[in-house]
Amino acid sequence: MGRTKKTPTKGVKAPEVEETEKMETELSNDPDAKVEEQTEKKVGGKKKTDSLPRGVPKSGRVWKTQKQKFSTIKKSLNRGSVEKKEQLRQEMKQVKELSRSIKEQKKNEKEQQKLRREENEKRKLENQQKSEIVQIIKNPAKLKRIRKKQLRMIEKRDLSKVKAI
Repeated sequence: MGRTKKTPTKGVKAPEVEETEKMETELSNDPDAKVEEQTEKKVGGKKKTDSLPRGVPKSGRVWKTQKQKFSTIKKSLNRGSVEKKEQLRQEMKQVKELSRSIKEQKKNEKEQQKLRREENEKRKLENQQKSEIVQIIKNPAKLKRIRKKQLRMIEKRDLSKVKAI
C-alpha cells in the first residue's frame, strides 16, 4: 500500500539527517549542559534540581509526573492591603453578631413556646377538675363495702378548692 522513502546509499546523507546529527554532537560535546540539567534544585528562591535520571515507572505510566511533598510546595499567600483586612474583620464581626442574634431569638422563641405549653397543660388540668362530677363520701364505712373496681376509681381531692353545691 504505502511505500517508505528510501535514503540514498553509499555515504550520501539527506540534509535533514545531517542537521539533527550536528545538533546531537553539539549537545553531547557541551558537558556544562548536562550538569545543569541534572543539578537543578530549589534553594532559597533559586531553582536548581538534583534529579537523577528517572527510569521508566514500574506501572508503565510514563506520562505521570512525579509527586512532590506538600511541605516542599511553596504556597503563595495573597496578602491584601490593611483596608481590605479591616473590611473583612468588620464583615466577620457583622456576620457573627447576626448569627448570635438569630440564635438568641430562636432560644427566646423556644422558651416562650415551653411556657405556653406549661400554661396550656395547667389550664387543661384545671378545666378537667372543674368538669368532674364530685360526690363527697361522708360515711367512711361505705369504702369498706365498695368493690375493688369502684375503689380504684375513687380519688382524693382537696375540698377547699372544690365548691360543694
